[in-house]
Amino acid sequence: MINTMASAQTKPEKIDFFFDIMCPYAYQTSIWIREVRSKIDLEINWRFFSLEEINREEGKKHPWERALAYGWTPLRIAAWLRRIDQDLCDDWYLVAARALHEDGLRPYEEQTARQLLASIAAPANTWDDALADQTTHDDVRLDHDESVTKFAAFGVPLIVFANGRGVFGPVVVPPPSGDEAMKLWDLTKSYSEISGLYELKTPKTQKDLESIANTFDSYLKAREWKTIQRPAP
Repeated sequence: MINTMASAQTKPEKIDFFFDIMCPYAYQTSIWIREVRSKIDLEINWRFFSLEEINREEGKKHPWERALAYGWTPLRIAAWLRRIDQDLCDDWYLVAARALHEDGLRPYEEQTARQLLASIAAPANTWDDALADQTTHDDVRLDHDESVTKFAAFGVPLIVFANGRGVFGPVVVPPPSGDEAMKLWDLTKSYSEISGLYELKTPKTQKDLESIANTFDSYLKAREWKTIQRPAP
């Protein structure tokens, strides 16, 4: 006789994790969620969100109308790799985001991107084929549009749980590890299960802002774009 309760307990947790490689907060959260994955049976479906599009100024080109774009181009590479293997997409996000946010490199520049792709053993033709394939624009747009229309996304990180609830965050700098990482996982999952709960927030003190700025130093030096601050709904 099959123990259905035991079978149910062995099913992996599944989440969608929306990210933009440009976002320093999403990168911190992605380090945390990888730590959680190392401790429980968790499947992460990496999905795309564009800060360039959500913050596009009136009259400016959409990112898919440019030959190269700061965040959009690395996402197109991620989309091409995701078609081959979700693990390659996973690896690309990690090395590209680490390059930007820790090493101050620019993964949207061809030479840097090629070196990063080689480091994860991606197909040698990835850069060329991903950018030659116009349907990679479609993949990124589909994810981005769904995040906005279905989950009211205004930024990332955005985690969507199996119950269909989208949670912005957790915004955490630095990302916790070990038992603290699991406490945050339990808290975030429980948060997603409470209907009508929309926000918990700790105001950032000046000391907090200075600490975050120090963590983001490499990113801030590498950044070539203007940050647009839009109020969250």
